Amino acid sequence: MEKKRLVSMLLAGVMTLSLVGCGDKTAPAGDSNAGASEAAPAADAAPAESADASADAGAADAASSDPITLKMWCIATESDSNRHAYEAAIEDMKKAHPEVTLDWEAFENESYKTKIKAAVSANEMPDIFFTWSCAFLGDFVNAGKVYCLDEAYEKYKGDLDEKMLANTTYDGKHYGVPLTMNIVGLFANMDILKEAGYEEIPGTYEDFIKCCDAIKAKGKIPFGCAGKETWCVTEYLESIIEKTAGAPALNDIFAGKATWNNEDVAASVDTFQKMINDGYFDPSGIGLKNDDVKANFMAGKYAFYMNGTWNCADFANNAEFFPKVKVGEFPVINADKSKLGQLIGGPSDTLAVAASSPNAARAADYTFELGKLICNYGYLDGCGLPAWKVTGDTSSVNQLTQDVAKIVQNSDQMVLFGDTAMSADSANTYLSYVGQVYGGKIDGKKFIENLAKDIQ
Repeated sequence: MEKKRLVSMLLAGVMTLSLVGCGDKTAPAGDSNAGASEAAPAADAAPAESADASADAGAADAASSDPITLKMWCIATESDSNRHAYEAAIEDMKKAHPEVTLDWEAFENESYKTKIKAAVSANEMPDIFFTWSCAFLGDFVNAGKVYCLDEAYEKYKGDLDEKMLANTTYDGKHYGVPLTMNIVGLFANMDILKEAGYEEIPGTYEDFIKCCDAIKAKGKIPFGCAGKETWCVTEYLESIIEKTAGAPALNDIFAGKATWNNEDVAASVDTFQKMINDGYFDPSGIGLKNDDVKANFMAGKYAFYMNGTWNCADFANNAEFFPKVKVGEFPVINADKSKLGQLIGGPSDTLAVAASSPNAARAADYTFELGKLICNYGYLDGCGLPAWKVTGDTSSVNQLTQDVAKIVQNSDQMVLFGDTAMSADSANTYLSYVGQVYGGKIDGKKFIENLAKDIQ
């Protein structure tokens, strides 16, 4: 019963926190029109109202039981923590809807971002597609490429609170089906920390740095970070910025309400690079992918791993490693501007329907049903906290996911991941400079100067 009460509390309050990362939800965060050019050239872009018009044109197909084939793209690859949730949900859908053949493909995270943007630009989208919320999806909505889900949503209101759709609502209309939500967690191998004299993850920055030094003295590397996947680098850098400049300041920057020319951001970059230069990071990480870094962490090469809490599932499934791992949040660096409970993350993983789908209305119903199942299986697996109302026995939810739920319950504010909160063009520019920071090519001063010049 305690777990179910906790989930209910999270469902009631989490969206209030996560909205810090998306700004005004009457429109996508930031200058989304700037990013729409990448998603679809102006000559091809239909007005946003075309997606609503398609709802009327395709309404009749929702009630049809004629056999159809729907195509879906997602990022649930064989190595992805969510793979089982997708597979189990799709099997359930086969039984519930034998008239629907789902042809689905999964792509690696970074390559998928390029693929879906190219498909939107060429008007060659699958019927159903995975997307991130806020400005990432907002660019596609602005280009008129996404089917409005308002009519289909009416059937699912009882199981999906409208607050959970806030990050995928634009001009008052709904365009996405939320799945699970996650934050950036500070995962620790407690066997290594105990060797260095620590029974718990340090709660202050000063103690945290002492802990890293003690870990180095024992011949271990404090951190691993995948330089080949820049989003992994942002998990570290954004947490440091948030705990230096504060969540409101970082949110305003991501939303385009404040300039990148911020001395606290520059100081955060310098803090990050000092940690690298002091030997707190695996030097080979610059050439590694996330799967490699995570495997190294689980094998005992690193003491800490900063990444999304969807990793709880993989950790829980490793009987040898699971007893060693705990999760916390990155400590506060500047207590005058930040505090514990300010987190990176929120509801982001989303399924959407292409406005160009010949079976858009039926695809919308199918997507809501599929999304609910993926959410339920994903939560039980430990891949994140649920956006949908949870039904059935939740006693199997692993302890790490329960610990994440407590962190979120006690949180003050959340800022959505930067490459999701910003428009596509801005996000690409941002990721480019983040990569240069990790590679030591620019310092904090150059980072803020370049971003202020190229974005705002």
